[in-house]
Parts: sequence; structure tokens; C-alpha cells
Amino acid sequence: MLTPDIAQTRAQDIVDRARKAGADAADASLAASASIEVAVRLGQLEDVGRSEDEELSLRVFVGRRSASVSSSDLSSEAMDMLVARAVAMAREAPEDQWAGLAPEERLLHGSVPDLDLADREDPSPAALKEAALAAEDAARAVAGVTNSEGGGASASRISVALATSHGFAGAYQATSRAIQASVLAGQGGGMQRDYAYHAARHARHLDDPATIGRLAGERAIARVDPIQPASGPMPVIFDPRIGSSLIGHLIGAISGAAIARQTSFLLGRLGEQVFAPGITLCDDPHRPHGLRSRPFDGEGLAVSPTAIVSDGVLETWLLDSASARQLGLEPTGHAVRGGGGSPGVGTSNTYIAAGSDSRDALFDGVARGVYVTELIGMGVNGVTGDYSRGAAGFLIEDGELTRPIQEFTIAGNLTEMFAAMTAANDLTFRYAINVPTLRIDGMTVAGG
Repeated sequence: MLTPDIAQTRAQDIVDRARKAGADAADASLAASASIEVAVRLGQLEDVGRSEDEELSLRVFVGRRSASVSSSDLSSEAMDMLVARAVAMAREAPEDQWAGLAPEERLLHGSVPDLDLADREDPSPAALKEAALAAEDAARAVAGVTNSEGGGASASRISVALATSHGFAGAYQATSRAIQASVLAGQGGGMQRDYAYHAARHARHLDDPATIGRLAGERAIARVDPIQPASGPMPVIFDPRIGSSLIGHLIGAISGAAIARQTSFLLGRLGEQVFAPGITLCDDPHRPHGLRSRPFDGEGLAVSPTAIVSDGVLETWLLDSASARQLGLEPTGHAVRGGGGSPGVGTSNTYIAAGSDSRDALFDGVARGVYVTELIGMGVNGVTGDYSRGAAGFLIEDGELTRPIQEFTIAGNLTEMFAAMTAANDLTFRYAINVPTLRIDGMTVAGG
């Protein structure tokens, strides 16, 4: 696998070739990765997979015309062909007045900050197998678990490089380690499935495999013999592992492309109270060993922690250079690259700050409500904010979790949901987007 230094050299080389071939400007990103996955089921090894991948994406500009191409063949001959094709495509493309590289004065200069993203050693297949077996064994040992979908462990390493024709070149390496287990409880048509997993940059930060397995088993048996809740308006409380999806809808609504196209339910709301007072949403690309930490964005801009929402007020759009030009604003350092094409917009380590109430306090006073642990389907309209999704979880009665529930729908409008949101103080950092337990009053539940 390519080291970061070699990946950076390759990216810079393709940019130089593009300039020599007639491009006025160019940038290139290169990702080289290697991963290994081990899967077990019922105590037996089921699969071992290893993959290595290299992908280079090149974007060239001829005046205000641009084209993007990508290749997994990094040979010199293939690079020459890639450059020639890209420049020829750009000359035939329509003009785009917003096209161009990021502002030169905003580029990251100096050394790339060390965010401790890469583990020193890669685990052996035998070690991954041992972890996967330990997770599944612990899950199957939970009383009431009747079958298993398996356990798994994986490790990956990736080198990421970016180079531009106006002075930026940088690279970094990151690793990922993960363990998971998925089991079933109950019998026949009444069987219920649940899972647990944990991912981290470093193996030392992973939960113990047995802890992950036990949690999977306990979650599965808790879901046995579900009922449908009664329909009506009531409080909905979101488990942290699925509450993050609400923030995903916000990120899409405040992306520069959605605002420029005027296809967002939050259009015109910048600087206004969008969430309930007390809700603060942050994005921190510099979080040490964070799952989405990065030293620079997908256009080579320096990145820094950002308050997206402060005390309920929407503070910023998320802008790459093209959408920033279209809106007459400055890019925010949220450009991301994914395969070929122009950069899009994305966040890094995003989280809702812990609130002042305990988790138990969110349940207090709920005479009847639902606690959602699983969401199904994608009935969300980014233009209107209308929200409707299938769900499963637990019934809340007199402030206590009682029966498991399934086959119901929760519905509302994201504008109203954000304004009615309350956050507990139980924030932990386990995912790319992290939230504490969240409560939203007045949602519509449609059950039996």
C-alpha cells in the first residue's frame, strides 16, 4: 500500500502533467487503502477477506470549463491517457462561472497537523478471528438468545493525499478497527434481531469484544414479544445510536448546494433560532483520533472547529468553494472528496453538546410515549422538512420503559422537531456523528 509521502508525490505528479497538457488549473486526490475482515458464525470461521484499492481522481480547468476523471490504474501510461482525456473533456464542457480551485489565500500552509489517526500495528487475521469469536460467544451466552447472524472484526488502513496546481500538497494516513456481533432471540416467526458494534482508530480504544457481544444479546432479548403502540401525538425519545440521523438531515439542508439551488427547508434561516434554546451543534475536524478527523478539507483548505448551531441559532451554511462563490460567501472548509467528480460538502466529527438534564429526567413526566432504537425507510423531504419513518423501540409509560414495540411510524416536520428538541447530558463519542439521548414532544405516532 502507498505511504502518505508516495501518495502525495503521485497526486502532485498528475497535477503537473495536467498543466503541461494544457490545463489552466488542476487538483488531484489519491486514496490508497488496504483492509482485512474476518467473519464467524456459530463458533466457526465463515469468511476471511482482504482487499487493496487505489483510486486517483483528477479535476482540470480550462478557463471556466472543467472535467473530472478517475482511475485505479496508476501506471505512467495510464496517467498520460487520463490527463489527455480530462483536458479534452474540459475543452468541450459548458462554462461554469462558479468553477475553480479554492481561494489560494485560504489553503493550509505549513506541516499537516498530527491528529493521531493511525495505529502503529495492524492486527493479524488470527487476532481478528479471536476477537470476532469472543464477541459472538458472549452474545450467544446471553440467556434467551436462540440463533446468531455472526460476529466480525475488521482492520483497515488508508493513505489520503491531495495536490493542487496553486500551491497545496498534503497527505495523511488513518486506520480503522471494528468489532461487531448480531444475534436473534425468540422462536419461529417471533424472532427478533439486534446488534452491537464499536469502531475506533486505534485497537486500544475498542471496547472489549465480550462487552460488545453481551450488549448485542441483551438488546435482542429485550425486543422479544413486541406490540404495536396506540396512535396519537406523544413525546418521542431517540436512542443516541439513531438520534444522529436527525443531524444528517440538518447537514443536507444547510449544504451550500441545497441553499444555492433553493431546495432546503431551512432556506433563509441563517442567523435565526432553528433549534430549541440550549441546543448547540459543533463540528470538530481536529478531534484526536476521531472517526472523521482530518487535517485539511477536500480542496486543501485549513479546517477548524465550527459551531454550526449555538444555543439554538443556526450560525453557518456548509460551503465548498463553488457554492460559496455562488452565494457570495467564503468557503467554510467542509469540502469532501469521494471518488470522481467535483468536491461535495460534508462534516467531520459532528456532535450535539450535552444538555443539562439527565437521561432519566427526559423520561420523567412522559405518561405515554415511545423510545426509538431503530428507524426504517427514508421518508424525509429535504425541501419541505416533512418527516415520516418506520420505527421500533420501547413503550414509555409513566416515565418508565415497558413493552417492546414495532411496526409503527413516527412523523412530524423537521422545522418543528428541531424547535422542540431537548438533549440529555449523556453524550459519549462513539460514532462519526454523536448525540446524547434526544426528546421531541408532539410527534405523531401511528401504530395499531
